[in-house]
Amino acid sequence: MSRIGKKPVAIPSGVTVEISGNVIKVKGPKGELSYAHLPEVIVKVDGDNVIVERKNDDSESRARHGLTRQLVANMVQGVSEGYEKKLEIIGVGYKAQAKGKVLTLNLGHSHPIDYQIPEGIEITQDEKNKNLLIIKGIDKQLVGQSAAVIRSYRPPEPYKGKGVKYIDEVIIRKVGKAAAKAE
Repeated sequence: MSRIGKKPVAIPSGVTVEISGNVIKVKGPKGELSYAHLPEVIVKVDGDNVIVERKNDDSESRARHGLTRQLVANMVQGVSEGYEKKLEIIGVGYKAQAKGKVLTLNLGHSHPIDYQIPEGIEITQDEKNKNLLIIKGIDKQLVGQSAAVIRSYRPPEPYKGKGVKYIDEVIIRKVGKAAAKAE
């Protein structure tokens, strides 16, 4: 049995979970999310917990069991606490500016890049460090996807570390040609 799937999802105070057919709706202080789960699993609310069970023991049901439970847990956490990712822009002249629903990035290309901020995502800059972007939202997948797309415009390079990187990402540096010849 799935170790993740058999754990119940605790519903914190202020969050409501409604199940109608195969659609799960989660409402909380930060917003509302919904998910149409697959027919291989059964989702039910038992008091202050959401329980996910599988209908039978075939491979499709086993594969969807843990997935469905984790997606419900992510929705509950998203509407109660929210998610955030931090990106750091490193490089001379590299900068970002959020204005309305557009994030303008100057990353050393011949033109600025305009990233359309998706609905439900908020991108802000840190007050002290303008090269630190904070991406917030209630949908974990959308926050991660937005951060990955912004990072893909200029991934960090291994020689000087210039580019867009996650705040906790470690860039393994390479030795340049001049330093290698000196040895």
